Amino acid sequence: MRLDELPRSDKVEDRRGGGLGGLRMGGGIGIGTIIILGIVGWALGINPLYLIGGAEILSRLGGGSTQQPQPTPDKSTAQAPDQMQDFVSAVLGSSEVQWREIFAQAGKSYEPPSLVMYSGGTRSGCGIAQSVMGPFYCPLDQKVYLDTSFFEDLQRRFRGCDVGSKSCQFAEAYVITHEVGHHVQNLLGILPQVQAAQRNMDQVEANNLQVRVELQADCFAGVWAHHAEDKWRFIEPGDVEAAMQTASAIGDDRLQRRTQGYVVPDAFTHGSSEQRTRWFMTGLKSGQVASCDTFQAARL
Repeated sequence: MRLDELPRSDKVEDRRGGGLGGLRMGGGIGIGTIIILGIVGWALGINPLYLIGGAEILSRLGGGSTQQPQPTPDKSTAQAPDQMQDFVSAVLGSSEVQWREIFAQAGKSYEPPSLVMYSGGTRSGCGIAQSVMGPFYCPLDQKVYLDTSFFEDLQRRFRGCDVGSKSCQFAEAYVITHEVGHHVQNLLGILPQVQAAQRNMDQVEANNLQVRVELQADCFAGVWAHHAEDKWRFIEPGDVEAAMQTASAIGDDRLQRRTQGYVVPDAFTHGSSEQRTRWFMTGLKSGQVASCDTFQAARL
């Protein structure tokens, strides 16, 4: 993935090393965390699935990083955050350009989200953000939250991703632009409608609707990649395959099979491996927002 021509965003908030010092999460998500996230979602009027979903994924992969930020990093570790911030700024900046153009073509105005980079923990409009939650979008403050240890976990756990190399960058960009996709849904009024509908549904129906939300965000990430490639020719050989490997690895069926040995489709909240890769590729190939209507699709 080539970054040199991608525009940089000025909406990246770097809170690494300045988070909530007392926050320290262990290897997995416990029932206490689920209850807390559920209470936060209920109190703020947010579907807890938006918060719990990210935590489930990271937990099933084996938990997030438990390392606390070091107050006096050595020179080698001090260089990495600058590179990471530049990468995040480039991905976010390119998404701003593309979504502004897409919204303008529809006669709408696009207000980009901020992206908060943090380590360990920080405060969000949806409550406390912790590394165990994984990347998430908070619709109340319209910000994407990213604990940078997630990328380290991504590089360590998925084959084809080498720590310190460029082999994971497009996969990481997919993760970021998926969360930006939730922001697009929020601006279009999709998230509020989904939340209102889920309040009158049982758990199975609510899960099914949540899957459609997540798959549409995957498709929107593909739409970003399509237009960014047309403009900057930034995709290199192997990039798409690495991103699809990541999408497949965090499919609900794959995660359930890994953790409990069997699959329960009614408990899906993000979609199967096949669905996630197919909807991303739908957006990548078409570049059309209309092709991402997972709510009317006969086949998810």
